[in-house]
Amino acid sequence: MSKQIIRVMLTPALALAAVACGGHGNREAAPGEGPPVAVQTARVTAGALATGVEAGGVVRARTTALLVARIMAPVREVRVVPGDRVRAGQPLVILDSRDLEAGERQARSAGVAAEEGAHAALAEREAASAAVQLARASHQRVSALFEKKSATAQELDEATAALQAAEARRRSAEARVAQSNAALASARAAGDVASVTASYAVITAPFNGVVTEKLVEPGNMASPGAPLVRLEDTRGFRLEVHVDESRAQFVSPGAELPVVIDGAGADSAPAEMSGRVAEVARTVDAGTRAFLVKIDLPETGTLRSGMFGRARLPGPSRAGLAVPQGAVVRNGQVTSVFVVDKDRARLRLVNLGDQIGSGLEVLAGLTPTDVVVTTPPPGLRDGQRITASGQVQGGTR
Repeated sequence: MSKQIIRVMLTPALALAAVACGGHGNREAAPGEGPPVAVQTARVTAGALATGVEAGGVVRARTTALLVARIMAPVREVRVVPGDRVRAGQPLVILDSRDLEAGERQARSAGVAAEEGAHAALAEREAASAAVQLARASHQRVSALFEKKSATAQELDEATAALQAAEARRRSAEARVAQSNAALASARAAGDVASVTASYAVITAPFNGVVTEKLVEPGNMASPGAPLVRLEDTRGFRLEVHVDESRAQFVSPGAELPVVIDGAGADSAPAEMSGRVAEVARTVDAGTRAFLVKIDLPETGTLRSGMFGRARLPGPSRAGLAVPQGAVVRNGQVTSVFVVDKDRARLRLVNLGDQIGSGLEVLAGLTPTDVVVTTPPPGLRDGQRITASGQVQGGTR
């Protein structure tokens, strides 16, 4: 639509707005009507404006845990319900562990037996060492007598054989000591395994948090991998949104994004806050053709998992016009601005778009050469004389 057509369409609306607002009339002030009004002015901003889009998502806790069973056993006791606050290490679910406890006792008994066997092997080695010393001494005496022709060759052979037998028994004893030590280490390891396995019967909280879901009841049979309780850490939340692949390139980890969370404000009103992008998925979802973006939220004390939120995501730049927010005059759904025309203020209807930084985008009603009154004083009327000061002085037409 051309500028001429837009102005023709806006003129009747301007007349209706003038009748409705009274103070901002559509008639030009008389030539001698009062002194000029001092106003602040600024030129319409023209240039590249960043476009944005809102992406909706769900608030989730930054840290969640789904506690599962690691053994097959009947559920004996469930000590929590959804909504309970728990501490790290607090027991949540108790499984029947009588067979595990019996296995642990058996492993401990086997460990004690292995330890006693190790003691016996050490004693046997000490006896074998003493026998070797005695056999060696006897061999030395017989050898000395044999040299003096006081002992026969048979006696020397018998002493030599006794020494060799004693040394063999000592080597055997040392082997049994090594064997008993290995058996003792194995028994102790089996005892540790039994103790750890028995501990699986008590499912505890891995961190401080809130129970959000109970998935088992007493009497159920728990099996390895079966979910029991869902837990979340309420000390930090994040907003998870899906971003179209065409806009994912404009979102990067660490970026600050404006976020609105429904129901997180006073009296369950929407709450505005700033979030930081913590993670952008490396792969696109095949079904939605979108990337998952996780935005860390500040701690407000009012956030809950499952709340709906919206994040304002950046986009490519485009040419456009913008004016300061204070320059906009609102009368119901009618928006207008005062434009400087030489030494007078002219009320002009405008069509506004999105917020751009501290200003508002103007879709129709202004040109890049226009100068607007930034903060119109109360009672300023269309056609009233003004003295302009600010970024730009004077008029455009």
